Amino acid sequence: MTAAASRVAVLGAGAWGTALANVIARAGRTVTLFARDAATAAAVTARRESRRLPGVTIDQRIAVAALTERRPDGDVILIAVPAQALRDTVSGLAGAIAPGTPVVSCAKGIERTTRRFMTEIIAECLPEAVPAILSGPSFAADVARGLPTAVTLAAPDEAMAQMLTHSLGSAAFRPYHSVDVRGVEIGGAAKNVLAIATGIVTGRNLGASAAAALTTRGFAELMRFGKSYGAQPETLTGLSGLGDLILTCTSPQSRNFSLGVALGQGRSVDEARRTGQLAEGAFTAAVLVDMARTRQVEMPIATAVSAVLDAGLAIDAAIEALLTRPFRAEG
Repeated sequence: MTAAASRVAVLGAGAWGTALANVIARAGRTVTLFARDAATAAAVTARRESRRLPGVTIDQRIAVAALTERRPDGDVILIAVPAQALRDTVSGLAGAIAPGTPVVSCAKGIERTTRRFMTEIIAECLPEAVPAILSGPSFAADVARGLPTAVTLAAPDEAMAQMLTHSLGSAAFRPYHSVDVRGVEIGGAAKNVLAIATGIVTGRNLGASAAAALTTRGFAELMRFGKSYGAQPETLTGLSGLGDLILTCTSPQSRNFSLGVALGQGRSVDEARRTGQLAEGAFTAAVLVDMARTRQVEMPIATAVSAVLDAGLAIDAAIEALLTRPFRAEG
């Protein structure tokens, strides 16, 4: 099972899908990039560029097709669409893929309406597939340009996870394999919410010390939540957990961090969201808090983010609530 797959289909011609298609094509695989419709596919083909990733040329070896006109037929299928759109995308593949085909979610989130993780949605909609997850500290622009990046690729079976790393990896794009699917999913989903909080601190000019403290305490929340769902500690402290949290909480390239900065600078939630950039954490915050509450996991930072985004809590009130929490032992 460690032999690499030769044909890879990437569904989603946005920034992340384009970046993944580029890096996989450079590794010598046959890659087809699928856009959502014929018009988008034609535009991408003509420009050899995604409008979501301007300035990055799509490798000439990559074929571009429309999901409305052709069914994906790769040995491995990557789903590079936003988390809240994943169900519609994979539902359209029902009956169209060979049994045992790995279907890899590349989204970082939890379905808001159902509390389902990405691989749970794949398993529900495509029972014949093998669900997997790719996550970790990675910006699409870096990956597309071939800059060094390391991520985690998790599948329920060790041999399948190894095969996927051989199929998608290269000198510049280094997937580390894992069987802790849930841990990888939790890290990717939770860090987006926490990055919004760190962005708020930055936008409010509360200083680097406050940002470091919030990131550290946010990681403690991520650990508590992950452990309650059976995640392995080494996964949470690895690339898809702590690694991704560090990246997302420190760079303006992060859409979630940038959303938080806008909120911290005084923009309304509606104004901050109207940037044209999708911040997955804005959709994940409320469901993450609900799931934590169900398992009696304390997540005050995530709760404050959710209250700001979904309940209209003022930024200063959210900050005051965190600063006036009782003193306690670290942990």
